[in-house]
Amino acid sequence: MFRVITANTNGIRSAAKKGFFDWLQTRQADVICIQETKAQRDQLEHEMFCPQGYHCNYFDAEKKGYSGTALFSKRKPDRVITGLGWPSADTEGRYLQADFGKLSVVSLYLPSGSSSDAAQEKKFDFLDRYLPILKKQVKDGRDYILCGDWNIAHKPIDLKNWKGNLKNSGFLPEERAWLDTLFDDVGFVDAFRVINQEEDQFTWWSNRGQAWAKNVGWRIDYQIVSPSLRDKIKRVEIYKDERFSDHSPLIMDYSL
Repeated sequence: MFRVITANTNGIRSAAKKGFFDWLQTRQADVICIQETKAQRDQLEHEMFCPQGYHCNYFDAEKKGYSGTALFSKRKPDRVITGLGWPSADTEGRYLQADFGKLSVVSLYLPSGSSSDAAQEKKFDFLDRYLPILKKQVKDGRDYILCGDWNIAHKPIDLKNWKGNLKNSGFLPEERAWLDTLFDDVGFVDAFRVINQEEDQFTWWSNRGQAWAKNVGWRIDYQIVSPSLRDKIKRVEIYKDERFSDHSPLIMDYSL
C-alpha cells in the first residue's frame, strides 16, 4: 500500500508542540503533504522538522508567518516543482509538487476568501488561473494525487450548516461550480467520496463557539486524484483522536 497524508497544520511549529511529528512517525506514510507551515526554512532547523527516513521539501511564503507548503517523502523525488507561475500563488508558497516515476504528488494551499471581498476576488483569480493547468495535467499521461486545503466545501453533505453558508466564502455557488467542472468535466476524482459517502465527515472546524465539540465542521481538505487512480483508492481516514490544528489530517491508502 502507498499511504498519503495531507494536513493543514495552521503553523507547523505550533502543530509540532502539540505532538504532530510524534504522531506522524506512528503512521508510516509514504508521502506527507503539509499546508500553512507559517514559517521560513531557517526557523525549522531542528531535526524534528525533517522526520527520520524522509526527504523533506519546503516552499515558504515570502511573508513571514504566512501560508507555505511542505512535502515529505520516503523516496527521493525524481523532480520537485515549486509554484504555478503567477505571483500571488508563488510568493505565498501555495504549490509544491514531487514526481516519482509516473506519479506526481502535490501539496496545495488554495487561498481563502473569507477575510474580505478583495480576498475572495484573489481566490477567484487563483481558480481561473489554476483550472487550465488541471486540464493539461489530466491529459499529460501522469498520475496525480493533489493533496491539500482547497478551501471549498463541494456539496451540502460536506458542511454542517450548508443553508446558512450559501453566501459565504468556501460554499459560494461559483466555487462549488468550479469543483463540479473539475470533477464532472475535467475528470479528476474526489478520492474521499469514492470510499466514504457518509454525512458529518469534516476536516476543519471554526475556533469560534463550540464547533469542534458539536462537530459543526466543513470538509475542505482533499486528496483529488487522476481518473487513472480511481480503482487504486483503498482506504480513507480523518484522524480526530488528537488535535494538532483547526484541521484534521486526511489519510488515504492506494494500491500503488
